[in-house]
Amino acid sequence: MRLAHRTFAAVALLTLVSALPAPPEYTIEAVRYGTIRQFRLSGLLVGAPPEERIDIAMAVWLIRGNGHTVLFDTGFHRSEWFERFDVADYLRPDSALMLAGVDPADVTDVIVSHAHWDHMGGIDLFPNATIHIQRDEYDYYTGPAWREGGRHGGIDPEDIVHLVRRNLAGQVAPIDGDDVEVLPGIRAYTGARHTYASQYILVEGAERFVLASDNCYLFRNLETRTAGATFLPSDRAGNEAALSRMERLAGAAGRVVPGHDPEQFARFPTQGRVARIR
Repeated sequence: MRLAHRTFAAVALLTLVSALPAPPEYTIEAVRYGTIRQFRLSGLLVGAPPEERIDIAMAVWLIRGNGHTVLFDTGFHRSEWFERFDVADYLRPDSALMLAGVDPADVTDVIVSHAHWDHMGGIDLFPNATIHIQRDEYDYYTGPAWREGGRHGGIDPEDIVHLVRRNLAGQVAPIDGDDVEVLPGIRAYTGARHTYASQYILVEGAERFVLASDNCYLFRNLETRTAGATFLPSDRAGNEAALSRMERLAGAAGRVVPGHDPEQFARFPTQGRVARIR
């Protein structure tokens, strides 16, 4: 009698699990809109030789499915940043996106990993999108960052003004903290602070992928469990823990996509500027 009860319970559990909806199967593509030439590796990887330099990829990530056209980060286009960095092979991010067959006006959602110039500097190019950003990131950079004692290195004031305008228009959807569903099958995670409240995302499906943005600059950060050099010393252990967590979330190191590694355009099938990740 006890065995029959257990068998019935197991069958009921299997029936319940099989009835649960499968996560949406999004496609994922990396779209390269430029290159920063001869960037100091020691600016990306703690302990790297100071003389070593690499060309780094400037990219955004396109996620499509379930009725959504999602952009993870938006690149940049304002002239100030071309004066500060040696940018080559540049194509404005909205034009680069068209190479993947997407009209910028059709982007439904933008998920901003963090507010730095090269990640949030193109939000104005996608006027119809809802912008998803950590609430703490929004609150800090629209307020305390600009007062005495605040930190706003790498933040473009014009981006913040546009972000506030989008909020006034009802186009900002704040994300409250760690392990939060942004859209069905897409979850946001926080870790150590690259900016005040930077985030990365997990795209679920038959194969799960983590898109890391600057929470993991290069495959080398992940493979060596070495923190990004932009993290404060007090945050580096947290970044290293986040690297391990990314691999656990994705289920394999090969399914964690770093933010600036040109190698992603070699590891995944690529045509021109567009790499098909899944």
